Amino acid sequence: MEMDPTAVVEKGMFMQNPFPYLEVRRPFILGTQSHKWKATISHRFADLLHTKLQNKLARVFTQNIDGLDFQCEALHLDHKIVPVHGTIGKVACEFCGIEANYEQFCHDVRANIKDIYGVDEDAPKESSSILCKNCKRPAVKPTTVLFGSSLPDDFFEKAHMDVPQADLLIVAGTSLVVSPANSLVNLVPTSCLRVIVNKEPVGEFLGIDYDTSSLNKRDFFACGNCDEVFLDLICQLGWLDDIEKYLDDLPPSSAEMVRNRKREQG
Repeated sequence: MEMDPTAVVEKGMFMQNPFPYLEVRRPFILGTQSHKWKATISHRFADLLHTKLQNKLARVFTQNIDGLDFQCEALHLDHKIVPVHGTIGKVACEFCGIEANYEQFCHDVRANIKDIYGVDEDAPKESSSILCKNCKRPAVKPTTVLFGSSLPDDFFEKAHMDVPQADLLIVAGTSLVVSPANSLVNLVPTSCLRVIVNKEPVGEFLGIDYDTSSLNKRDFFACGNCDEVFLDLICQLGWLDDIEKYLDDLPPSSAEMVRNRKREQG
């Protein structure tokens, strides 16, 4: 591991010894549970799309493993979120695949897994196993995809079920270089509008067309910071009062953006 730190997220390593993965991930698992990091305006925009425009949002595909999407309870409860590379926000057994109780797992991590960072005085001095309630093996972990594992079947199933029917695809905050997630831009029908929200153009090699002088009316580039762009959309849609309800649940920088916009609008 000293020579290659990525070994901690390799499937072979985890199956032999789950402690390195759990010890490295311990603060992130517990921080996710306690909402140490908060869903941003961009996450809440997807939440509002679902709650304000019922039956319009087909799915949210995310390459992020941080679990922030799961703070959007309506998206989570209605199974709208597909974490392409898994997530810290759900747990399952790596051996048998059975999903485990998230809160109980976090309790077990706090009680059983040592703190290699030296910040939690109440952590145990040595790690002990967290057993799967189903197969009794020590392989319960967040569903983040380990090196050597396949992506979740849910991604492929939902992509081929939802995306070919889409009339609008919003691509936000991504380089569009990671496969197979980037394939979504070409799974949509040719009639589908593709909106790219990013600080710079991406995906030209996939056929995204940024030439404003061309006859192509399919692709629209919303250049800028994702939170700023989505806040603009929220204002245009008349949802500023709705996003204001999330002020206490937003990161400080996002909350301040909302307050500033509210003041601007009088």
